[in-house]
Amino acid sequence: MFNFWSQNTQKSKIVWLDLGDLGDLVKPDGPHEQWQDHGLGLLRTILHNHGVNTDLLSTRAVTSWEQLRKQLQGYDILIMNVRSYTFPVAYKSAKIFKEINPNGLVLTGGMHATVALDEMTAIPEFDRICQGPGENVIVNLVNDPLSFPRVIVGIGSKSMAEWPMIDRTLWPKPHRRLRRKFNWPLEPECGWGPPPVATIITSRVCPWQCVFCNENSYIPNMGRRPVDMVIDELNYLDDKFGVGSIVIHDSMFFQNPSWLEEWIDKYPRKANKVWPYWAAGRSDTVRQWPELFEALVRETNWNTISIGLESGSDRILRLLNKECTAEDNQFTIDLINKIGDDYRQMGKEPPKLWANIMLGIPGETHEDAFETMRMLKTMKYVFPSISYYAPYPGSALGYQLIAEGKSLMTKENYHRFPDDEKVIGVDYQFYRALLAGQYEDEINRGLDAYARQKSSALREALVKA
Repeated sequence: MFNFWSQNTQKSKIVWLDLGDLGDLVKPDGPHEQWQDHGLGLLRTILHNHGVNTDLLSTRAVTSWEQLRKQLQGYDILIMNVRSYTFPVAYKSAKIFKEINPNGLVLTGGMHATVALDEMTAIPEFDRICQGPGENVIVNLVNDPLSFPRVIVGIGSKSMAEWPMIDRTLWPKPHRRLRRKFNWPLEPECGWGPPPVATIITSRVCPWQCVFCNENSYIPNMGRRPVDMVIDELNYLDDKFGVGSIVIHDSMFFQNPSWLEEWIDKYPRKANKVWPYWAAGRSDTVRQWPELFEALVRETNWNTISIGLESGSDRILRLLNKECTAEDNQFTIDLINKIGDDYRQMGKEPPKLWANIMLGIPGETHEDAFETMRMLKTMKYVFPSISYYAPYPGSALGYQLIAEGKSLMTKENYHRFPDDEKVIGVDYQFYRALLAGQYEDEINRGLDAYARQKSSALREALVKA
């Protein structure tokens, strides 16, 4: 079996372990499994800028736990950034580390430390647990971990302008066979634009309170990264590695109109190239600022537009506290259809709607699901992205379902596999039949001729939650 790190020589007594499924940087199921952890990149950059050097290993770069066991030998400190879906990998890694380095210390932080502290503290191998942002505590914590209590409240920056530019060479390397397709440390294309891809973050906070999302429970309010800093970083990455396209990882890119207006003004003028990019928005704000939205699409090459539509049913949107209506959703769909038609008439490739759809929501009826599928059929230029609702800790609905004993996601099997059943009482057989196209007659009621001719067989669009 391939062992990417087998030739590495240990340079530090401190190792940062990148987390993910075994083999994702060797034989990934798709490009998303190769995407890099910006939290790891930022915090390692801060450490190295302060003279605290760390080695790097990755569970994604090995294909067996035995390989990882051999690599972890001889370290004094293990650092991990733990998300809910990497929690099982994190605690198994910590157990292995302690078995071979019984006097070593395990330092953890990340989202799961905030949303499920009880699960973190229940793992005796986690010696220190940092809740919240770590950028202003990480150096002291790594230098003198024993001076801190077991649970630490992190200290964040007031603004992303205070962050250093990430040294992307501190990210793990995929297998050399994968790197032939793009210039590491940039990332592979995933169908949204040409490689190599520069993934960036311009904002950290989505101010809305959707009950299925846990972001507000662990990310404090923080000033947005200045437009000039974003463009300067992209130009630097292009000069050094050659950018092909961009993925803006913000949970909500389409917010703060003054920032967006500055982006419209400066990005086409100051960037080395007006690279195509993926970014996220909401249908209610698109409807609130349609001229701004259209200017962004047309003038800055926002060519893959991710909208959290979630449902075509007003009842379900209210249940999710989405603060968007089915009418807002349809307004946005119609506007993107119109822009796409204009592009086609000009002989240009139309921008695509990355349509985030959620099914299997507790309380959803068959008719609610049919309304969602009808909405999908009205989209002309679309990448449908459908997932089954997942009750993650940290979200209001997730906490409720966990408390009621209805969640099938536990600390032993947090997962993001598309077809997994995640909530007790949800009729997943109905949804499998729905996505297999077995309810066309019900879905087509009231739709126009264009929408009726589109298939509702969208099983291949089911993605990780």
